[in-house]
Amino acid sequence: MDIHEYQAKEILSNYDVQILEGKLAVKTSEAVDAFNKIDSDICVVKAQVHSGARGKAGGIILCKTEEEIKIAADKLLGTYLKTIQTGEQGKIIEKLYIESGCDIDREIYLAFVMDRGSQRIVMVASAEGGMSIEELAVEKPDSIKKIEIDPVVGLTSFQAREMSFALELPKEAIAKSVKLLMGCYKAMVELDMNMLEINPLVLTGDKNLIALDAKISFDDNALFRHPNIHALNDNTQKDPREVAASKDDLSYIGLDGDIGCIINGAGLAMASMDMIKYCGGEPANFLDIGGGASPERVGKAFELVLADKNVKAMLVNVYAGINRCDWIAEGLVQVIPKVDLKIPLIVRLSGTNVEEGIKILKESGLPIILADTLKDAAQKAVDAAKQ
Repeated sequence: MDIHEYQAKEILSNYDVQILEGKLAVKTSEAVDAFNKIDSDICVVKAQVHSGARGKAGGIILCKTEEEIKIAADKLLGTYLKTIQTGEQGKIIEKLYIESGCDIDREIYLAFVMDRGSQRIVMVASAEGGMSIEELAVEKPDSIKKIEIDPVVGLTSFQAREMSFALELPKEAIAKSVKLLMGCYKAMVELDMNMLEINPLVLTGDKNLIALDAKISFDDNALFRHPNIHALNDNTQKDPREVAASKDDLSYIGLDGDIGCIINGAGLAMASMDMIKYCGGEPANFLDIGGGASPERVGKAFELVLADKNVKAMLVNVYAGINRCDWIAEGLVQVIPKVDLKIPLIVRLSGTNVEEGIKILKESGLPIILADTLKDAAQKAVDAAKQ
């Protein structure tokens, strides 16, 4: 689960991370009031969306007067910000963060991320931070410093000092850097974060370190331990298809293709999507209905996939282990007449009682295209979508 910048900063401020004075605004009048209350000659209007690269997309505007704040707020509120991370659909701007300016001497990149290879948290930083960190990682990989953290010992002060020296900080800022790094690691562990990024972390003229931006992602599976964090969720920043799926406890991720997928089992779902790509098509979604493929659950899945107007064909691929193919076939026969199915439906069944299941589908009289193998099913789905 992602959260907004202003939420991330509020959390980090409780863990020894210094932030600037800022106020939230959902209306232009509130943005103007915030500017007048903040003790700064310069303020920054920041669009609050779940995406990076906001500055390059025009979502961050520097303002010096009340009129400039008003113009910036009117320009941003209610519009969709399109960044390299959001795609063409963009994300709606319903909130603005009005933040004071500061004397920036240097920008630094800092992140704590989960590394699946080492199964450890890795502290990543670069003395050359800012908006072009992605290009920097490609062009100058040696400028990025990484330190793995032993989960038993945790981040040590020695490692924090090592990173501080690698960032070429002045001696006046070393102790402040160590305190900030230790606080970030503590926050990540205590709150079950998957990722914590501060970009840029700025060194000011008076040798302070301030988080000028902050991005945090939490482990969805651990949110039950943090109801206060879960309350920060903003569904307006999510794919509406995924929001609808979560209400029915379906594992769904929306994609940009035109072949809808209803699969049981995450592994089979991934394999099916790969095979669709191999056959020249594009999956419209990842959808794992799980082992208990009841008619009600299958019906919800059909409604969810059919709600995507880009879907031109649907693939149902079920391997019956604990479940049975004849039960699944009976469920499909019950569900299909109830949904407004105007696209080709390809069904592939495998596993327990597969012969009985196929017989039920053949005798149903429903417009179902049967497939024998995974590749056969994917190819028929791709062909049907193209037609």
